[in-house]
Amino acid sequence: MADLPIAEIFGPTIQGEGPYAGRRATFVRLGGCNLSCSWCDTSFTWDSDRHNLRDTISPMPVDHIVEETMRRDGVVVVTGGEPLLHHRSPAFYDLLTTLRSRGRQIHLETNGTIYPGGDIVGLFDVISLSPKLANAGPHRGSQSAAFASGWGASSGFTEIHLKIVCESREDVSVAASFAKELGWRSDRVWVMPQGIDARQLESRWPTIAQAAVDFGVNATNRLHVLAWGDERGR
Repeated sequence: MADLPIAEIFGPTIQGEGPYAGRRATFVRLGGCNLSCSWCDTSFTWDSDRHNLRDTISPMPVDHIVEETMRRDGVVVVTGGEPLLHHRSPAFYDLLTTLRSRGRQIHLETNGTIYPGGDIVGLFDVISLSPKLANAGPHRGSQSAAFASGWGASSGFTEIHLKIVCESREDVSVAASFAKELGWRSDRVWVMPQGIDARQLESRWPTIAQAAVDFGVNATNRLHVLAWGDERGR
């Protein structure tokens, strides 16, 4: 089996965000991203200006990834960076099909800019799409945060949620309007406060939670940050 660029495999821990927050999970974090959000808390997966990516990302054979993952319990969360950068790699397909054959539930976290098609989408039990608002700042060069067409029609393949980072009531309004324009089910729309420490989350959470109620969407905090701060591997 071929290799995939791995930044870290960790767990068991808890899923900190979204509809499965609090659930026991193991994370497989792939390297590389096609965006450059100003508040990104996993810049070690893509930002060569701040990190030596040769040190933070290592090529790993699929069978080794599976072995490391199977040593840990909980749902398997494939994340990044942007994991769907690798969706055309046979190794990515092999990883998903092998984990499924071993009886693991697989969740995906992606920014929603890449639509890989139903063959890949159908290999995930749950998908969390995180389209970026203006609060993510300008992205580098020709990077585009445009939401990929195709996702709206894929809800029949698997359970797909929107999870959108917000800093203000206005952001929640924009997120709710975006979901409505897509025709997205409101019970699968989540807004989340931007914050990499408990202080930031506590300051924004009341505003985001109330706005979610007012605009008819769900709200999620970042439980792992509340528990462990910005500590890697948690």
